[in-house]
Amino acid sequence: MAVTNKTIKIEGLRQVRRLPDDLINRIAAGEVIERPASAVKELVENSIDAGAKHIDVIMRDGGRTLISVTDDGSGMDENDLTLAVERHATSKIPTGDLTEISTLGFRGEALPSIGAVSRMTITSRSSNSNTSWKIHVSGGIADPVIPAAIKEGTRVEIRDLFYATPARLKFLKTARTEFGHAAEAIRRISMANPSITFTLGDGNRTNVRLNVKPDKFPIMKLARLSAVMGREFEDNALPVEAEREGFVLTGYIGLPTLNRRTSSHQFLFVNGRPVRDKLLYGSVRAAYSDFLAHDRHPFIALFLEAPPGTLDVNVHPAKTEVRFQQPGLVRGLIIGSLKRALAEAGHRTSSTVSTTALGILGRTAATNAYPDGANIKYNYQSSIGAGTDYIGQSKTAGDKLNSDLPLNSKPLARPTINSNSTPEIEANLGNYPLGAARTQLHANYIVSQTDQGLIIVDQHAAHERLVYERMKESLSQGYVKRQLLLIPEIVELDQIKLTRILEHTAYFEKLGLIIEEFGAGALIVREIPSLLGEIDVQKLIVDLADDLEEIGTPTALEDKLGHICGTIACHGSIRAGRLLKVEEMNALLREMEETPYSGQCNHGRPTYIELKLADIERLFGRR
Repeated sequence: MAVTNKTIKIEGLRQVRRLPDDLINRIAAGEVIERPASAVKELVENSIDAGAKHIDVIMRDGGRTLISVTDDGSGMDENDLTLAVERHATSKIPTGDLTEISTLGFRGEALPSIGAVSRMTITSRSSNSNTSWKIHVSGGIADPVIPAAIKEGTRVEIRDLFYATPARLKFLKTARTEFGHAAEAIRRISMANPSITFTLGDGNRTNVRLNVKPDKFPIMKLARLSAVMGREFEDNALPVEAEREGFVLTGYIGLPTLNRRTSSHQFLFVNGRPVRDKLLYGSVRAAYSDFLAHDRHPFIALFLEAPPGTLDVNVHPAKTEVRFQQPGLVRGLIIGSLKRALAEAGHRTSSTVSTTALGILGRTAATNAYPDGANIKYNYQSSIGAGTDYIGQSKTAGDKLNSDLPLNSKPLARPTINSNSTPEIEANLGNYPLGAARTQLHANYIVSQTDQGLIIVDQHAAHERLVYERMKESLSQGYVKRQLLLIPEIVELDQIKLTRILEHTAYFEKLGLIIEEFGAGALIVREIPSLLGEIDVQKLIVDLADDLEEIGTPTALEDKLGHICGTIACHGSIRAGRLLKVEEMNALLREMEETPYSGQCNHGRPTYIELKLADIERLFGRR
């Protein structure tokens, strides 16, 4: 039987063929240019690489009909302009080594990608030439370069963006939304370039103007950060400056009490490039882990300069991710630097705490104000009596005080509004930032007077932070002092919680808790950390079991000892409803002044608020 060779055609199967250049450019544009803001970002970065000092952006119809970027950079001559619109033509990789990139752009993709999906005109004049040139690109097809008129620099005009890819055009949002994304991109880029003026408008008015503040560079940078992140950030910013093995970290971070529900106020830059990198964000989260709840995020603006050859910036099409050769070194640098800056802030708390309080008081005063001309009669005797009963009123006066401060654990005499502070404090009030204790409100809030106003302290939140910091210090020294319970506490638990606790007794021993099994369904607590004083051991053990369920594995527990310390500190701190003597209140204030991070509790809430005398006078209409 003869066998014949046949070409079998399979329905739908086509031969491999080379794609035309215009289609290649449109595919590439889909990765590089996601929306109008992407085009703005790429063009502005090109202007920065060209050494521009002024960059003006105009957008119409959210960037659909027009995007114009004009700069006063070095410009391009006729030959450069011709090559600039070709794929993978760039002046930014002179050696061919991708690890030595020092510019924001480097792939040579932006202009040809934009030109492939729009009608683009580039007009430019080189700094060493008297002749200007212009080139027009439509749908990836470039016209010849022709003479033009423009001063030194470059203008790129993009019209009808995505006209060549109508599917992408359908996914764009409203003009207002797209304009907002572009404004955010410009603000983010401007933070790393405080010596450049940026503007964004629609051709009729300027919506965003970021001017240069002539001053020393650190002041110039903080002014730019304030313009982008708000004045509240500048008022509550802590400087960061550190170096390790060639990596240099600078910038500013906000006090923990200045926080938000989202991470939208976190800005990270690597070699001047804005990035959204998991390693960097995770390092920031770790640095603030002792100060913020897991659903709160701090304000930060950090700039990392990495030595050439230590990172790869060619990881993501939008260049928003980087890969470090030594991620552990970078993580350690960030965590250590941020914790050091927070420690140096001492007891300081965010100014927004007082601003919020004044806002609430102002609204309350306006609501409760008497009508003009009202004839108010006061019963002074009843007012004084009511006030005396109100101040220091206790909800649970029998609560025990849990502290190794010089605070009496027995019920104390109710303080009065005329209680005197220690004479030494009174005579040197200006030397004590948290002032001299005057009284206690609702057996929970300490009121003190400073030389500039008054302070209200949440005694439980403040003491919780103090106990927590003492526990951390003891842990760092390798030993937590313990106290033997005269009567060991027997705690009954369900089998799951019991097993969970008994599996981690070695870790609890590090924290000063000696726990042993005690028959079926129970354990016995023989020793507790001495700094806790008297506590509800039963509730502490139950809460620790819940913590272990949340944390998970023993390995994770080693990394979460701080979380466990926080639970113990909460149980070991002064409870709400505990009456204090003036001497005890002053002792708490003095330790707060000497303890780092005492301006906020372990969850990022303020431990005190300060009201300046001038603000109080404004509340009463005296100013």
